[in-house]
Amino acid sequence: MNDAKLNLVKSFAILLLALPYSLASAQEVKIGVVNIAQLMEQAPQARVSMEVLDEEFQPRQREIIARQTDFQELTEKVQRDLAVMGETERRNAEKELRDLQREVTRLQNEFREDLNLRRNEELGILQSLLLKEVQDYAQAAGYDLVVGDGVLFASSAVNITENVLRAMEANFQAAGN
Repeated sequence: MNDAKLNLVKSFAILLLALPYSLASAQEVKIGVVNIAQLMEQAPQARVSMEVLDEEFQPRQREIIARQTDFQELTEKVQRDLAVMGETERRNAEKELRDLQREVTRLQNEFREDLNLRRNEELGILQSLLLKEVQDYAQAAGYDLVVGDGVLFASSAVNITENVLRAMEANFQAAGN
């Protein structure tokens, strides 16, 4: 069973468990829905996290671009001078091009791997923060149940995403960011 179906089944199970409780008791159960993807996209903490990553990886990205430019310029020079090159000079130029191409490819691969690792680290931190913010908001606002992923429909009456986002923005500002 894929994750989406599993989340859907879990959401329905939770709602079904909450239904008898609300019917059996005289008190009302307060339920909310949070769009986690929207929070991840719009929260100021997420923007800061991505800016930190950009700043951290900018020097390496510039190095890769410079090496790609070197490769392009050398390729053009070799193509231009190919007719007048001797056999040894041509072999040396081709070897230099291959070596430079390998270096550019290696730099790109290392960059991608390192960026993905750091992005995943930052996303993990951000997800933990989002979960805590949702829990804090839900407790403060008196919610009995808050669901996230796997929701196929939620009316605006139960969607608390904007409220949680405002709380995150206020907490972000309060932290001095």
